[in-house]
Amino acid sequence: MQGFSKKVLVLGSNSFSGSHFVDAALNQGMNIVGISRSKELATVFLPYKWKPIKNNQFSFFQYDLNHDLDRILEIIFDYKPDYIVNFAAQGMVAESWDNPDQWFMTNTLSAVKLHQRLKDCVFLKKFVQVSTPEVYGSSEGNVKESKVYNPSTPYAVSKAAIDMSLMTFFRQYNFPVVFTRSSNVYGPGQQLYRIVPKAILFFKTGRKLELHGGGRSVRSFIHIKDVVQGTLKAMHMGKPGKIYHFSTSDPLSIRSLVKMIAKHTGVLFNKNVIDVNDRSGKDKAYLLDDSRTSGELGWQAEISLELGIKETIEWINHSIDDLKKEKFEYVHTQ
Repeated sequence: MQGFSKKVLVLGSNSFSGSHFVDAALNQGMNIVGISRSKELATVFLPYKWKPIKNNQFSFFQYDLNHDLDRILEIIFDYKPDYIVNFAAQGMVAESWDNPDQWFMTNTLSAVKLHQRLKDCVFLKKFVQVSTPEVYGSSEGNVKESKVYNPSTPYAVSKAAIDMSLMTFFRQYNFPVVFTRSSNVYGPGQQLYRIVPKAILFFKTGRKLELHGGGRSVRSFIHIKDVVQGTLKAMHMGKPGKIYHFSTSDPLSIRSLVKMIAKHTGVLFNKNVIDVNDRSGKDKAYLLDDSRTSGELGWQAEISLELGIKETIEWINHSIDDLKKEKFEYVHTQ
């Protein structure tokens, strides 16, 4: 695991964002160690496997932060990464109401135990905490990084708690943490229960799509490649203790998004969509102000929503036989 000037350890490398980050970092010649609690997913969900990888450039370990902390720390202290990027979390919002203790165990308590053991690491240049705009709660206007947290679900509370804990570590120990928050991320390789791939697959397989709350919630959708490039910039250039937002300036309702997908898949929206009641605690809107990110990191989103939707449709068209074998709905694992 030696030989590259920049060594990165990615927690949650199996996740949608984590796997795309691994791919982008490998493309830049970095040496990557990936850790996730599940074994590596099917190739269709792992973009770093869509082309050949040098054997010594990427190593994967299946360990769970809740149960294998000592083994994870052994890897960290042996590997001595320059950077740790943390995508690992229980991430579903609505489902966090069913087992909130599991969300707090993974997202907060186990994470605090990890940070406590890492706080004196002299080799660590930066710890990137991938956070969420859910910590702000339902908001009006463009949300700045200084906005007071107002989480409305167990998931959001668990993420706000660990972010606040990490900020105390920065102030007390000068722990080199930077935070990233992205508006709704989409793109090829995303889990099939997320709205963009789910809508595409439902329309292509003749299933009717349920829109919670009629799809009135407003979001700003951003392509995963834009987010990954921003995360790399935050890792290299971000100032410890700072929060960086990745967003676009084109908010739209989920209903409008699904209409766009229906148009590009050649189905009639009204015949393929059913309005249902909204989910508990769902925020009506949160739009992120990314002026700090563009000013300090020189970052801006480049991929238009229409182009990104077309790219995601192409991924599904190319992989449709494999994707039909996968579950379309979220399956919770502890």
